Amino acid sequence: MAIDNRQIAENVLELVGGAANVTTATNCMTRLRLTLKDNNLADIEKIKKVKGVLGAQFAGTQLQVIIGQNVPKVLDEFVAISGVTRGAAVDENLDAPKEKITLKQIPGIILDYLSGSMTQLIPLLMAGGLFRTFAVILGPQLLNVISETDPTYTFFYTTLYEATFYFLPIYLGYAAAKKIGASPVLGMLTGGLMIAPSIVSAASADPTGIVSVYGIQITAANYSQTVLPIILTIPVLYFVEKFFKKIMPDTLSTVFTPFCTMIVVVPIALIILAPIGGELGNLVANALFGLADLGGIGIFVVMAVLGAFWQLFVVAGMHMPVIMIAQVQIIAAGYDPFVFVSTNCAMTAVWGCAFGAFLRMKNKDEKGLALGYVISAIAGGVTEPALFGILMRFRRTMLGMFIGGAIGAVLSGILGVTYYMAGGSSNFMVILNYLQGGQWNVIAAVIGMAVSFVVAAIVVFLTGFTKEELAEMEDEDEAELIGA
Repeated sequence: MAIDNRQIAENVLELVGGAANVTTATNCMTRLRLTLKDNNLADIEKIKKVKGVLGAQFAGTQLQVIIGQNVPKVLDEFVAISGVTRGAAVDENLDAPKEKITLKQIPGIILDYLSGSMTQLIPLLMAGGLFRTFAVILGPQLLNVISETDPTYTFFYTTLYEATFYFLPIYLGYAAAKKIGASPVLGMLTGGLMIAPSIVSAASADPTGIVSVYGIQITAANYSQTVLPIILTIPVLYFVEKFFKKIMPDTLSTVFTPFCTMIVVVPIALIILAPIGGELGNLVANALFGLADLGGIGIFVVMAVLGAFWQLFVVAGMHMPVIMIAQVQIIAAGYDPFVFVSTNCAMTAVWGCAFGAFLRMKNKDEKGLALGYVISAIAGGVTEPALFGILMRFRRTMLGMFIGGAIGAVLSGILGVTYYMAGGSSNFMVILNYLQGGQWNVIAAVIGMAVSFVVAAIVVFLTGFTKEELAEMEDEDEAELIGA
């Protein structure tokens, strides 16, 4: 039976208190993410029981409804029904008391801003990465159909890739502004400011050139392919623009609100926030890749932890900061030596757990569901059905995920696997994310993920269920046969 996306949207909307209670609506790869005015109006337990919903939980101030790969279609229906604009606040009742933001809520608000901004760029990042991957497949690294000097190779490997990542501050400026309610075009202008040709030229001079900002001399820097400078600047843009909209006469607002906003934001961005963001990016890069360069037991411990427990981070909604850091570094450096390498092993370990459960179960219905989870994960890239249908339900099966994910991740580290795409596939097509590293990188990646799958399946088959759980499932099967 086909999934009724509209019915899912209608049911969820009703159970969160209706359109009047929804402030923003967006989605990630598998979750409908809602910011509500009153979280107490959301009936989490009833939402979990909606047909087509795999789970629901609050992460910080945001309600996350786990749906699966069809979540963009559910969001489309949700927006059409409720009238909520993606990533933008709906008109609030001005007479209603404003909820005070507490210190406890701040981390969730920041996470919501970061994830909501980056999520919008996933299709762009995937396309940009695949442009270069296509060139690698045809080039001397793999099929050797075209040479590195061939114009076609250059076009896909360099031109289209640069069109995606060089202008990232502009794209992200638009997405971040849209997320928090600032003018998206001013967000784009702010991003364009950071990669203006005169600034980039000055930054590439030897020695590094100087740029004058309102008479203040600063060292030029190239912020192309950066994330943090624009991410730090857009919230300032939001508050400055909001201030000028409030005080500017309506007859002058169209022209002078954008002008005055940018007059204020430009020096703050170039003199303070962009350099801070650049330095934070360098610190993250040095910490992340410095750890990888150290090698030895330290990096393997980190990879083992990510491989074993990553899916629990996902279930808890705590995974976005790590993804954000890893994506930033792939954008900056062009590769990731261990974060996504480890989490992909964690992903395939879940596939293995579902397959091991399929082999071990005797109840026909449960067996059919487990096989469906395997197919959904491998073909569709959606692990939530397996997570909530097996691992969160039969807790002993988690041992397979822990052991399989950890062993596969460490083995991948030993083999030197490297990941190359900032926004790659999460199904069997994940192998495309390794092609830029050449044939051995692909083979090593497959070995690491295959080991995760096989070990997880074996552990679940041998130890994943108690005798009582298996007997209960068999009794249910027999009861159904008698009832039939």
